[in-house]
Amino acid sequence: MTRIGLISDTHGFLDEAVFSHFSNCDELWHAGDFGDTVAEKLKSLKPLRGVYGNIDNMAIRSEFPEQLVFMSEGVKVMIRHIGGSPPRYNPETRKELLIHQPQLFISGHSHILKVIYDDKINCLHMNPGAAGKQGWHKVRTLIRFVIDGKEMKDCEVIELGKR
Repeated sequence: MTRIGLISDTHGFLDEAVFSHFSNCDELWHAGDFGDTVAEKLKSLKPLRGVYGNIDNMAIRSEFPEQLVFMSEGVKVMIRHIGGSPPRYNPETRKELLIHQPQLFISGHSHILKVIYDDKINCLHMNPGAAGKQGWHKVRTLIRFVIDGKEMKDCEVIELGKR
């Protein structure tokens, strides 16, 4: 069983509450737009996987790829910052989803919290919304969930407060 803390679109701001919300997680995943210093702070808490976003500088881009595809227990995961969501994936993401056929697709960018199952491609899509203060979202959000073998479960949306 692996407990995941999912965050995105921090834009250089990391609420101290994130540390307590993610304290029982085994891994942290960031879906891009880290901004300065966020990656280092998250890495000090737990192992971190992530992708760069459109606002990220060369230091972040040299450490994190545009796309990650990996296995977490028995679940194939694909993470991209800009991806769209069911049924409106952007063309590059649609192509990558068909190639990799993940059971879990994670994206950020929109600042819109979404957890949607796409039955056309048998894939759960998650976007944790935005945890930072920049953007048009009204409430900062995170997601916590569990991967247990091939099962994704115990999904929790966490609100951090107003932007």
